[in-house]
Amino acid sequence: MSREEAVSSIYGYLRPSKKFPNVWCSGCGIGIVMGSLIRAVDKIGLDKDDVAVVSGIGCSGRMPVYLDFNTMHTTHGRALAFATGLKLAQPRLKVIVVMGDGDALAIGGNHFIHSARRNIDLTAIVINNSIYGMTGGQYSPTTPVDKKATTAPYGNIEAPFPVCELAIAAGASYVARSTVYHVVEMDRQIEQAIRKNGFSLVEAVSYCHTAYGRLNKFGKAVDNMRLLKETSVSKTAAEKLTPEEQEGKIIRGVLVDQDKPEYCEMYDQVIARVQNKGNGADGGSGE
Repeated sequence: MSREEAVSSIYGYLRPSKKFPNVWCSGCGIGIVMGSLIRAVDKIGLDKDDVAVVSGIGCSGRMPVYLDFNTMHTTHGRALAFATGLKLAQPRLKVIVVMGDGDALAIGGNHFIHSARRNIDLTAIVINNSIYGMTGGQYSPTTPVDKKATTAPYGNIEAPFPVCELAIAAGASYVARSTVYHVVEMDRQIEQAIRKNGFSLVEAVSYCHTAYGRLNKFGKAVDNMRLLKETSVSKTAAEKLTPEEQEGKIIRGVLVDQDKPEYCEMYDQVIARVQNKGNGADGGSGE
């Protein structure tokens, strides 16, 4: 495929009638994640009608507006709940859920845990920029200790949620982490997550240079991007570091990839078992 054909193919996944350029701040990492999602779907070769993208509220919640798939822009923290209902109703769909860290882990934290526990076939992409970017720069469940936010002007004192580790503990089938600097790696992880049968999580570590970066004097978008490069290490490299050396590092890579029973398939088995019993199978009376 030529470069021109590739570009044409990628743009075929966007809704040209929507307002471009997008609503995100110039230099925002969310658009990079959207590009990774598009390339992953394109590489797998999925028909656009067989894909559904669901989001909640926040900067990342705007992503489905621009994508030419089946889409749902839902309420704050409830994207996974809506996605669960959609997957049960239309199990043939590849359902991809895009959330910010606040959306996924604050009001949406319970849905996050139980979606992973159920191991329902959803691909969750959590764009982690460590802050509530759209609503004023408040600290979020992933804001690091001592980092500033509008609601923590002297520094946050709450320990952040470890996104991937939370998903692993809850029972997810696939868990991976990358950054918006490491685009090729993120493309591959999102592709693997979509292909996985079960609950899959990709934590896409991004930045909000407009709120988080400015409050913590990280500089412009390029400086924030450079910081992701300098503070992250691959899983393989991290294994050679001491716990003290790992402190403050973003550890990238596939953290879990396991095969487990998937929720929709088990649900269908229950239905079949009940129907067979009602038809007189397994010694049932049929009444």
